[in-house]
Parts: sequence; C-alpha cells; structure tokens
Amino acid sequence: MSTAPPSSPTPQEPVDHPELLQLGTTLEGDEPCLRADAARNRARLLEAAGRLVAERGAEAVTMEAVAAEACVGKGTVFRRFGDRTGLLTALLDHSEKKFQAAFLGGPPPLGPGAPPVERLRAFGCAMLRRSADDLDLQLAAEPGANRRFVAPARRVLRHHIEMLLRQAVPDADCDLLSHALMGQLDPALIHHLSRQCGIPLARLEAAWVDLVDRVTGTGTTCR
Repeated sequence: MSTAPPSSPTPQEPVDHPELLQLGTTLEGDEPCLRADAARNRARLLEAAGRLVAERGAEAVTMEAVAAEACVGKGTVFRRFGDRTGLLTALLDHSEKKFQAAFLGGPPPLGPGAPPVERLRAFGCAMLRRSADDLDLQLAAEPGANRRFVAPARRVLRHHIEMLLRQAVPDADCDLLSHALMGQLDPALIHHLSRQCGIPLARLEAAWVDLVDRVTGTGTTCR
C-alpha cells in the first residue's frame, strides 16, 4: 500500500527549503533501547558542553573538555558529533529550530501574513538580536570556508531571504542579492561592528532596515 503524500508547504514559503542540520542520528539497524541510550548520552554531552560555555565561554569547549566534564571517553564525543564544529552546531540547534519556526510559521511580521518587505525588515532585526545573544557560540561554531555557504542552517536562512526578495523585487537577481543581504548578518561582521567598533544594536538594526529599503525601493522603521 502506498503511503500518503507529505503535506504541502504553506503558500507563503518556498518548497525547497533545506532541513536544519540534525546531529546525533542513529543507524536504522539500532535497537530502540540503544537509540534511547544514544539520545540520553547525546543530551548528557550537550549539557556538559552547555555548562562549559556558561562557565568559561565557547572557547573552552573542546572535545577533550566535554568528555572530561561528562565523565566519558573522548571517542564517545567524536562518535556523537564528529568534530568540534559539529558539537558547537548541535549546541546551537535548539535556538536555530526556534528561530526557524518563528520566521516560517510564527506571527507576522516575522512570520507569514505580512508584506514581504516588512518580513525582510523583521527577519534581519530578529537575526541581529539573536546573534547578540549567541555571538560567541556562533563564532566558535562557524564552519570553514569550504562549508560555510552550504551549511544546512545557513541555507535555510538565505533561501528565506531569497524567497522574500522574489516576492518584493521579482525582476532582481534575488539569488545573488540574498547572499549580499546575508553578509550584513554575518556573525563575524556583527562581532567586529558591535564589540570592536562599539556600534550599538539599535544602529545595526536601523542599518539593516535602510539596506532592505534601498534594495526594495521602500521605507519604514525597524519593528
């Protein structure tokens, strides 16, 4: 018997959004009890990593330090997360999913229901605020140049910007423009502007809105 087709995406969103990175998955042949044990072990390791971030900052999170904090062998951490970037990405996974849920299905103007330009303004402002909260962890989890632009979570964000641009300025090169707009929200740039240059978050939000308005030919204030 054929399975029922998956539900269709909402009309406001593109159909080709990549999924967020899912870490800690198990092999199909694992027994249910082993999968449950793996999930508990993964949660235990993430709790240990979270404590290290809270107590000593993201720079203190190494595979060895997490293994020691969780009282397990280093090989266990590598098997669960692959490398340090995978571990730090897993720490960010919860906030990534929460943010994705907000802009894909939450209330407007960040979520569906508002005009595309309003959603673009709200999206960038929300990303800036989120980065201000998780900046050290985002910087530590930043993948190398060969992986940065193909990381699943980043692709979700860029595709969302591209989708809104296509609605707002359909005659523009929205693919390349979406990369340009994502550059304004890069964690390394936010770190430079906010911490090294001392620019307040409100000014960064206003600059994002100004950029969106110039690209789309509109004007308003950040919400």
